[in-house]
Amino acid sequence: MQPHEPNVLILYASYGDGHYQATKALEKSLNERGIHQVKLLDLMAEAHPKLNDLTRFVYMQSYRTIPGLYGLVYNMTKDMKADKPFANILHAFGTRRLEEYLKTERPGVVIHTFPQMVMPKLRRKIGLDIPIVNVVTDFDLHGRWLHPDVDRFYVATADMRKQAADSGIDPERIAVSGIPIKQGFGPADSCGTGSTKPQPHSHGEFAAARALRTGEPSVSGIKLNPSRKTVLLMAGAYGVMLGLRRVCDLLLEQNDIQIIVVCGRNEEMQSGLTQQYADNERIQILGFTDRVASLMRMSDCIVTKPGGITLAESLACRLPIFLFRPVPGQERNNAVYLEDKGAAFISRSADELAAQIAGLLGDPGKLQAARERSAALGHPKASDEIADDLITRYLSARPVNISG
Repeated sequence: MQPHEPNVLILYASYGDGHYQATKALEKSLNERGIHQVKLLDLMAEAHPKLNDLTRFVYMQSYRTIPGLYGLVYNMTKDMKADKPFANILHAFGTRRLEEYLKTERPGVVIHTFPQMVMPKLRRKIGLDIPIVNVVTDFDLHGRWLHPDVDRFYVATADMRKQAADSGIDPERIAVSGIPIKQGFGPADSCGTGSTKPQPHSHGEFAAARALRTGEPSVSGIKLNPSRKTVLLMAGAYGVMLGLRRVCDLLLEQNDIQIIVVCGRNEEMQSGLTQQYADNERIQILGFTDRVASLMRMSDCIVTKPGGITLAESLACRLPIFLFRPVPGQERNNAVYLEDKGAAFISRSADELAAQIAGLLGDPGKLQAARERSAALGHPKASDEIADDLITRYLSARPVNISG
């Protein structure tokens, strides 16, 4: 008889890119451990494609144009209990599609990287004893995640574990794992760059010099002066960052600062900035790149939007984080949490942002302290640790047929 290979189902959603990135990171870690049958299911998109398109459109428009309304709804529902009528409505979408899949495939475990809790009620209905796992992808804990019938929770911080326990979840079911991120994020001596031995760190040495010394592979289009402080500015997410040019101009007034601007897939922004700063060697403009981890290790701080995945990647690389006008909702709550921990700085104007960056980079002691606070919150191996725990708890009882 052929041994049965464990079968894993990961339920995600396409509201922003973070849930999918966490899902792909988990899939890769499971695959590397011999768990090859991993199904990724965007439940709303498959079960209700038109409704999914509508809700995604509303989400993106409210996020961009009326963020205050989005934040109001998010915070009003933050303490929502799983047995409330509104929660029951939210957790009913996709029931039929998921039931068909469960009866056919019978996964060994179902993982949520988005809080659409169809599984608990459905598990009781069909009588299949399938473990349910939640992987929280923010530094803010919304009540939609906290269903009492979920078997295992993976959260970003010890504070989130306490918050979940205070809400009634058994603390034995809550693991502080960090947020799953792609491999390669982390300090240079843990990511396969340069020597395999940990490198000594000089508190007075800037990141570009550290990256050069540890053998960080070069990034096409980027040439940094190791004697300068480097600011990484992630400008491509969800359109033009308000005040972007003002921030760059103010930072460039500091002769010892150089800037990397990543525009993502915003070609118009990339073209405009490239033309404007063509004669300034201290600012370099990139479009889409898959070398973000390297860019982070080359930088002394990062300016970004406070999505859970980008924050987790930045913390894994021990970067102080600057957050410009975070929108209400989970992103502002993420920002406030990390600011309270001393790993991030929130600004409300371009002038304030530039002053914060110059102030931190101009004080080696404060810069090193911020790096250490980021490192304390970082979990570069979160995805691997979650995969190992899942296999030990739910998948190892079934023999795995690994070939090749």
